Amino acid sequence: MDRMASAPISWGVCEVPGWGVELPPERVLSEMSQLGFTATELGSPGYFPDDPAALRDLVEGEHNLAMIGGFVPVVIHDPSQENATIDATHEAARLMSGAGGHLFISAAVTDWDWGPRPDIDAAGWQQAAKMLGIIDEIIAEYDMVQALHPHLGTVVESADDIDRVLNVSEVGWTLDMGHMLIGGTDPVAFASDAFDRVRHVHLKDVVLDLAAPVFAGEQSIMEGVQNGMFSNIGQGDVPVAEVITTLEAAGFDQWYVVEQDAAITGEIPPAGDGPFLDVQKSIEYLRAVETDLLRAGQPGSKEIPEEGT
Repeated sequence: MDRMASAPISWGVCEVPGWGVELPPERVLSEMSQLGFTATELGSPGYFPDDPAALRDLVEGEHNLAMIGGFVPVVIHDPSQENATIDATHEAARLMSGAGGHLFISAAVTDWDWGPRPDIDAAGWQQAAKMLGIIDEIIAEYDMVQALHPHLGTVVESADDIDRVLNVSEVGWTLDMGHMLIGGTDPVAFASDAFDRVRHVHLKDVVLDLAAPVFAGEQSIMEGVQNGMFSNIGQGDVPVAEVITTLEAAGFDQWYVVEQDAAITGEIPPAGDGPFLDVQKSIEYLRAVETDLLRAGQPGSKEIPEEGT
């Protein structure tokens, strides 16, 4: 649990128009701290200060949370967008690294407006590999590490997409177990087979029946989230405990981020209610997973006694 971070999206903070109500940063950060988190991701553009010093003062100085980095949309398959992607990479890396962040979580969006996913040919995948390498070179100047995020509605969405990138690029990955499962990738197998590429983990659970219309293009991601496709962790179809167990057994020592995408579409819940309670339930599940790992004597952990002994 000392490597457990959070993200504003768990409080419904998202830049997509019509997504829902955005709670004030002070409340979100305060509730993260109350729940025992020690770190957070950045969140949507413009939600937090865009000055590195001001961002660090708010997150670390006022709420005692480390800024570990964040999600950055980039266009990697389209040669005409090279310069725009390079500029976006510098801008995001400058902000996050200046506030103490080290994780550059790239998302290969279709275009800057998250338009429909095009068919990507061999040249497009080679361009993607080239750009992922350029991003790695840029963020190294800021002492950051790239972790490519497979995501619904992006160029890297399905199991085939993930396999293609694994074959053409040495980029590190964010193991987002929810998005991977929706796209047809077994997150347990990925945790085992691609362990040496995993740089970051998003803990996310999903109700596959509710996610299917989104993956099929019949609903937007926003509609899926508002319909409840991302459940509290431990209540959906993702084998969360098995993924964590596989990673820990292999020696994973990086951040896990509780990222259960939420949307507030009704009245604003009072402080300590709404998203706070949902995240709290997820933490309770994850603490139980940790207890099971400790009792099993997971490598690198200290055994604890059975209750009553």
